[in-house]
Amino acid sequence: MKLALTLYSLIFTLLLSIDLHGQDDQYKIASIGFYNVENLFDTVDSPDVRDSEFTPDGNKGWNSQKYEEKLANLCYVINDMGTEKVSSGLSILGVSEIENITVLQDLVNHPNLKEKDYGIVHYDSPDERGIDVALLYRKKHFKVTNSKPYFVDISPPNKTNYTRDILLVSGELDGDPMHFLVNHWPSRSGGEKRSEPGRAKAADVARHIIDSLNVLEVNPKIILMGDLNDNPTNKSLTEHLGAKNKLRAVKKQDMYNPMADLFKKGNGSNAWRDTWSLFDQVIVSEGLMDKKVEGFQYYKAGIHNKRYLTQSIGQYKGYPYRTFVGDAFQGGYSDHFPVYVYLVKKI
Repeated sequence: MKLALTLYSLIFTLLLSIDLHGQDDQYKIASIGFYNVENLFDTVDSPDVRDSEFTPDGNKGWNSQKYEEKLANLCYVINDMGTEKVSSGLSILGVSEIENITVLQDLVNHPNLKEKDYGIVHYDSPDERGIDVALLYRKKHFKVTNSKPYFVDISPPNKTNYTRDILLVSGELDGDPMHFLVNHWPSRSGGEKRSEPGRAKAADVARHIIDSLNVLEVNPKIILMGDLNDNPTNKSLTEHLGAKNKLRAVKKQDMYNPMADLFKKGNGSNAWRDTWSLFDQVIVSEGLMDKKVEGFQYYKAGIHNKRYLTQSIGQYKGYPYRTFVGDAFQGGYSDHFPVYVYLVKKI
């Protein structure tokens, strides 16, 4: 088994310099990413959500100049992601902490990103802060065939508590049928243990979606991505979602979490009180691991943590370079590093 995996890895290492759309290539590579963009709000005070701090009169003094700077920063990151192995960059990007469709339209139509021609799949979630998840896709790479938001009920008895929906987007990636689940599971507000049931419920909903896809298709290719507010080793991932952290443990209809190895080596996507967590993850189905299945296969996962995304000075040196610390504008990118996977297929 180890010999087979080593040979498999060596073969694909030789292929990783190939561009996704090269005319004479024997293989194609696609890069898929996820990014918690940290509070991408417009400057308008919406009466139905708690967004007043992100207005010109709010505590953060959120105005058009800061908003435009944030958009330009995000465009730079999105253009940079995935280019190590694919010169044309990302084919798919899941995002979280966006306020509405307007900010997504401003992002994809920004002069620094418009030529990529990203499409948008977005639904308004019931989250009380008004933040949603969405999927951005290169129209020349991906064709959407279906999409649906799934409600996650985390309300305790006799109370109301809303979180983000889970977004399912189905379609064809360069002709290859594929499903994407974009997630932003409940936060750890109130403490990890106290908030744990909410993430377990979100994981249960995601598992239900995956099980349904497995009933409808044989070896479906599924990619679950998101800010899960838990690490690969937490119960929400290992027990409720049933994601396997070791390749040899993956069986039919299982999900494989390649981020577990990165976490085990001490890597993280966000930091809190000098402790790194890997809340941002991309998890793939067995259908993307089975070499007998034609089309795209999983190759490699990573964290996009380049130096420019890291705070270089001060109390939070080494942390992700974020937009705000408290109400103090920093002019950075996000409090999370983005994550990605590469897929490879033979032409």
